[in-house]
Amino acid sequence: MKKIVLALTFVLVGSFMLAGCSKDEILNHYNNIVQSAGSIELTGKSSLQGEKEKGIDDYTGTYTADYANFSGTEYLFGGTSIKREAGKELSIDCTLEITEGTAKVFWISGSDEAVTLIEATGTYSDTITLPDGGFPTRSCAKKIGPGDAM
Repeated sequence: MKKIVLALTFVLVGSFMLAGCSKDEILNHYNNIVQSAGSIELTGKSSLQGEKEKGIDDYTGTYTADYANFSGTEYLFGGTSIKREAGKELSIDCTLEITEGTAKVFWISGSDEAVTLIEATGTYSDTITLPDGGFPTRSCAKKIGPGDAM
Protein backbone atom coordinates (compact mmCIF):
# COMPACT_ATOMS: atom_id res chain seq x y z
CA MET A 1 0.00 0.00 0.00
CA LYS A 2 2.82 2.41 0.86
CA LYS A 3 4.40 1.78 -2.55
CA ILE A 4 1.15 2.66 -4.32
CA VAL A 5 0.74 5.87 -2.31
CA LEU A 6 4.37 6.81 -3.00
CA ALA A 7 3.99 6.12 -6.72
CA LEU A 8 0.79 8.18 -6.89
CA THR A 9 2.49 11.00 -5.03
CA PHE A 10 5.31 11.03 -7.59
CA VAL A 11 2.80 11.04 -10.44
CA LEU A 12 0.85 13.95 -8.92
CA VAL A 13 3.97 15.98 -8.12
CA GLY A 14 5.32 15.27 -11.60
CA SER A 15 2.03 16.33 -13.17
CA PHE A 16 2.07 19.64 -11.32
CA MET A 17 5.71 20.24 -12.26
CA LEU A 18 5.09 19.50 -15.92
CA ALA A 19 1.80 21.39 -16.25
CA GLY A 20 2.27 24.10 -18.84
CA CYS A 21 5.46 22.56 -20.24
CA SER A 22 5.98 21.99 -23.94
CA LYS A 23 6.48 18.49 -25.31
CA ASP A 24 10.26 19.11 -25.58
CA GLU A 25 10.43 20.33 -21.98
CA ILE A 26 8.56 17.25 -20.78
CA LEU A 27 10.92 14.96 -22.75
CA ASN A 28 13.95 16.81 -21.34
CA HIS A 29 12.65 16.38 -17.78
CA TYR A 30 12.01 12.69 -18.43
CA ASN A 31 15.48 12.26 -19.98
CA ASN A 32 17.06 13.86 -16.87
CA ILE A 33 15.20 11.41 -14.62
CA VAL A 34 16.26 8.46 -16.78
CA GLN A 35 19.89 9.68 -16.78
CA SER A 36 19.87 9.95 -12.99
CA ALA A 37 18.61 6.38 -12.71
CA GLY A 38 21.42 5.19 -15.02
CA SER A 39 24.09 6.82 -12.86
CA ILE A 40 23.03 4.62 -9.94
CA GLU A 41 24.25 1.52 -11.84
CA LEU A 42 27.85 2.74 -11.95
CA THR A 43 30.35 1.81 -9.24
CA GLY A 44 30.60 4.72 -6.82
CA LYS A 45 33.84 6.70 -6.75
CA SER A 46 34.63 5.64 -3.18
CA SER A 47 34.23 1.95 -4.12
CA LEU A 48 36.50 2.06 -7.17
CA GLN A 49 39.91 0.41 -6.99
CA GLY A 50 41.51 3.16 -9.06
CA GLU A 51 41.22 6.82 -9.99
CA LYS A 52 38.39 8.00 -12.24
CA GLU A 53 38.17 11.41 -13.85
CA LYS A 54 34.72 12.12 -15.21
CA GLY A 55 34.43 13.54 -18.71
CA ILE A 56 31.56 15.63 -20.07
CA ASP A 57 29.01 13.06 -18.82
CA ASP A 58 28.82 9.59 -17.24
CA TYR A 59 29.69 7.98 -20.59
CA THR A 60 33.14 9.57 -20.80
CA GLY A 61 36.26 10.01 -18.73
CA THR A 62 39.47 8.28 -17.80
CA TYR A 63 40.15 5.47 -15.34
CA THR A 64 43.45 4.12 -14.08
CA ALA A 65 43.73 1.24 -11.63
CA ASP A 66 46.37 -1.04 -10.22
CA TYR A 67 44.35 -4.06 -9.16
CA ALA A 68 46.03 -5.93 -6.31
CA ASN A 69 44.18 -8.52 -4.24
CA PHE A 70 40.92 -7.62 -5.98
CA SER A 71 38.36 -9.96 -7.43
CA GLY A 72 35.20 -8.33 -8.74
CA THR A 73 33.61 -6.09 -11.33
CA GLU A 74 33.59 -2.32 -11.56
CA TYR A 75 31.01 -0.50 -13.68
CA LEU A 76 32.97 2.51 -14.89
CA PHE A 77 31.14 4.49 -17.57
CA GLY A 78 27.66 4.53 -19.07
CA GLY A 79 24.07 5.48 -18.45
CA THR A 80 20.51 5.30 -19.66
CA SER A 81 20.14 8.56 -21.55
CA ILE A 82 17.32 8.67 -24.08
CA LYS A 83 19.07 11.40 -26.03
CA ARG A 84 22.69 12.02 -25.10
CA GLU A 85 23.62 15.68 -25.61
CA ALA A 86 27.09 14.77 -26.91
CA GLY A 87 25.68 12.39 -29.53
CA LYS A 88 25.55 8.62 -29.95
CA GLU A 89 29.19 7.97 -30.94
CA LEU A 90 31.72 7.00 -28.25
CA SER A 91 35.41 6.46 -28.78
CA ILE A 92 36.87 3.77 -26.53
CA ASP A 93 40.61 3.54 -25.91
CA CYS A 94 41.92 0.98 -23.39
CA THR A 95 45.35 -0.17 -22.33
CA LEU A 96 45.50 -3.33 -20.24
CA GLU A 97 48.65 -4.66 -18.62
CA ILE A 98 48.23 -7.95 -16.79
CA THR A 99 51.14 -9.09 -14.61
CA GLU A 100 49.25 -11.64 -12.48
CA GLY A 101 45.81 -13.22 -12.62
CA THR A 102 43.31 -12.35 -15.34
CA ALA A 103 41.37 -9.24 -16.26
CA LYS A 104 39.05 -8.00 -18.96
CA VAL A 105 37.24 -4.89 -20.09
CA PHE A 106 33.77 -5.41 -21.47
CA TRP A 107 30.76 -3.52 -22.79
CA ILE A 108 27.12 -4.13 -21.88
CA SER A 109 24.26 -2.59 -23.83
CA GLY A 110 20.69 -3.07 -22.67
CA SER A 111 19.84 -6.69 -22.04
CA ASP A 112 22.46 -7.89 -24.56
CA GLU A 113 25.23 -10.22 -23.47
CA ALA A 114 28.46 -8.56 -22.37
CA VAL A 115 30.95 -8.03 -25.21
CA THR A 116 34.60 -8.45 -24.23
CA LEU A 117 36.72 -5.61 -25.58
CA ILE A 118 40.11 -6.75 -24.28
CA GLU A 119 41.31 -9.50 -21.94
CA ALA A 120 45.05 -9.72 -22.58
CA THR A 121 47.93 -7.30 -22.20
CA GLY A 122 47.63 -4.79 -25.03
CA THR A 123 45.51 -1.93 -26.32
CA TYR A 124 42.01 -1.62 -27.72
CA SER A 125 40.47 1.25 -29.70
CA ASP A 126 37.08 1.46 -31.36
CA THR A 127 34.06 3.69 -31.83
CA ILE A 128 30.74 2.47 -30.46
CA THR A 129 27.31 3.78 -31.39
CA LEU A 130 24.87 3.97 -28.49
CA PRO A 131 21.45 2.38 -29.02
CA ASP A 132 18.30 4.49 -29.26
CA GLY A 133 15.79 4.58 -26.45
CA GLY A 134 17.65 4.87 -23.17
CA PHE A 135 18.79 1.28 -22.70
CA PRO A 136 21.36 0.84 -19.93
CA THR A 137 24.85 0.95 -21.41
CA ARG A 138 28.03 0.37 -19.40
CA SER A 139 31.70 -0.22 -19.93
CA CYS A 140 33.19 -2.34 -17.19
CA ALA A 141 36.44 -3.69 -15.90
CA LYS A 142 36.68 -7.05 -14.21
CA LYS A 143 39.70 -8.35 -12.35
CA ILE A 144 39.82 -11.96 -11.34
CA GLY A 145 42.37 -13.02 -8.76
CA PRO A 146 44.86 -15.83 -9.45
CA GLY A 147 43.10 -19.18 -9.61
CA ASP A 148 39.59 -17.69 -9.96
CA ALA A 149 37.40 -18.51 -12.94
CA MET A 150 36.36 -15.82 -15.38
